[in-house]
Amino acid sequence: MGSKDKLKRFAENATFSCLIQPRTEEVLGCDHPLKGHWRERFGNDNPIILELGCGKGEYTVALAQRYPERNFIGIDIKGARLWKGAKFAEQNKMPNVAFIRTRIEFISSLFAEGEVDGIWITFADPQERKPRKRLTSTMFLRRYAGFLRDGGVIHLKTDSRLLHNYTLELARQNGLEVICHDEDIYGHGLADETLSIKTFYEASFLAKGIPITYLAFRLDTRKPLIEPDWDQQPFEQSYKTDTRSF
Repeated sequence: MGSKDKLKRFAENATFSCLIQPRTEEVLGCDHPLKGHWRERFGNDNPIILELGCGKGEYTVALAQRYPERNFIGIDIKGARLWKGAKFAEQNKMPNVAFIRTRIEFISSLFAEGEVDGIWITFADPQERKPRKRLTSTMFLRRYAGFLRDGGVIHLKTDSRLLHNYTLELARQNGLEVICHDEDIYGHGLADETLSIKTFYEASFLAKGIPITYLAFRLDTRKPLIEPDWDQQPFEQSYKTDTRSF
């Protein structure tokens, strides 16, 4: 994409009511004005589900279409990518969709205790050399614990065996309830209506024959967390579940 196209998208982003773009001074070391007030913004008391690192927003939009009784918020730092999902939500007048352009590191400034009911992490960077930067590392899980309701479900859908197995071992070593894990959701028939939603990146991985993995676990917000002692050994057992247990 050329610089002119990016500038055009950035300008259009500023016109979308569904896209919030906090200034650094609104989230760095302070609380954003919407923190604790997201249900007021949506105009209802429905559950709030986040998609972290949402990219073009395909999953956020598709989930919102399938579950109109829930509110969905996609978060990413790349404005040119967010443009696609935000424009679709705007044009189709989707009241249960919002997007936030910000770094995940600032997420504690955006949501209050118990305000979020579930989290999706789809095709995040596995950060092979920087485990602390993984979106399922204890550093990030502690932040999620500050706003996720106790027992809220975190869903991880990824092409990365490394990220899948790391997160699975983290959950196990911290005594977190693993609801489901599978290392090939399409090959094993786990991909239901929700898990079969395909993002741009997922479609490209599948075209290359790369299996898509899925993991769902409950975060105990009261528990202290430790980084896993992990040797990257694969796990054989898989579990099936209803993915609608956001």
